[in-house]
Amino acid sequence: MHRQEKQRKRRRRTRRIIIIVLFIAFIFGAWFVFSRLNTPAPQQKEQEVVQDYPGPGTGSVEFTVQQGESTASIAERLAKEDIVSSATVFTQAVLNVDAQAKLQPGSFLLKYRMSAPDVVEILVNPANATGMLQVTSDARVADVIVEAAQLSGIDQSEFQAVIDGGGSGILPAEAKGTFEGWLEPGSYDVSQLGSASDILKAMVDRRVEKLDELKVPTGAERQRIITIASIVEGEVNQQQYYGKVARVIENRLDQDMSLGMDSVVAYGNNVAPRALTNAMLQDTTNPYNSRIQKGLPPTPINNPSDATIQAAMAPEDGDWLYFVTVNLDTGETKFTADIDEFNKFAQEYQTWEQNN
Repeated sequence: MHRQEKQRKRRRRTRRIIIIVLFIAFIFGAWFVFSRLNTPAPQQKEQEVVQDYPGPGTGSVEFTVQQGESTASIAERLAKEDIVSSATVFTQAVLNVDAQAKLQPGSFLLKYRMSAPDVVEILVNPANATGMLQVTSDARVADVIVEAAQLSGIDQSEFQAVIDGGGSGILPAEAKGTFEGWLEPGSYDVSQLGSASDILKAMVDRRVEKLDELKVPTGAERQRIITIASIVEGEVNQQQYYGKVARVIENRLDQDMSLGMDSVVAYGNNVAPRALTNAMLQDTTNPYNSRIQKGLPPTPINNPSDATIQAAMAPEDGDWLYFVTVNLDTGETKFTADIDEFNKFAQEYQTWEQNN
């Protein structure tokens, strides 16, 4: 009996200990929950908002945008040089005007502590870039190499030697040794290219890349399309007329008519169309005299834009055989399939020219 009594006492003591431990655990748990509920949440550190500089800025600094450089990289460097207040402010200014793909390569004269929108406005305008070769769609190769030589410091004769050599290793076979039409319009940092050959190759490579993008057929058809596009480029300066001019060219070719395009004759004489003389127009020895010679000219006559290339691939539907730009200031151009109406349009242009 004594032993059983001891065992009962031991069990009672164990139960008391368990109850006490559970009570202590309950008290501690309740305190923990209560303290968590009543402890203020940690204050989040407010993100510092960087304000844009008011501009217009002070001093002057030359800033160079590299060919193909990303907006983020440009933004970081602008902020590092204290041209803008922060990379974020500049990036937002670019997004606000949808200029991500419009920032130009080249060197720009900027100021310290400028407003970001002012910087964007400068960097999207290729005319503000210094040291960059600007190739325009209406430019002839002869004009391009003059500027390329001046900007690169490479003698013009080196460019001419590459051109006269037929562009071996640079031009595709369908170009048939001529660079005209095969220089892609755009900006080129010629100071980073080592030779005349490298500069010309950069322009041709970008042209081929763009033609592939536009899905221009390869081979002889590619050269044909570039040639037609270059004539469209030389004849009118408004995109609304590109498809119609391309159709006139196709219609005249189909009917075995001479093209009669003054831009082509002018190219063969290395003058502007308005500088043509009667002697030039009657020169039967000029292979570019499209008033006399039938078919397309031997080569393109400039380096046409995307829009004229697309027009040459898909001309508008129409029976037009003639067109006249009756106002060179506005670019207004009239189209017809009737020779008498064409003569009226030509007289309208003559009247405009006499008054201007």
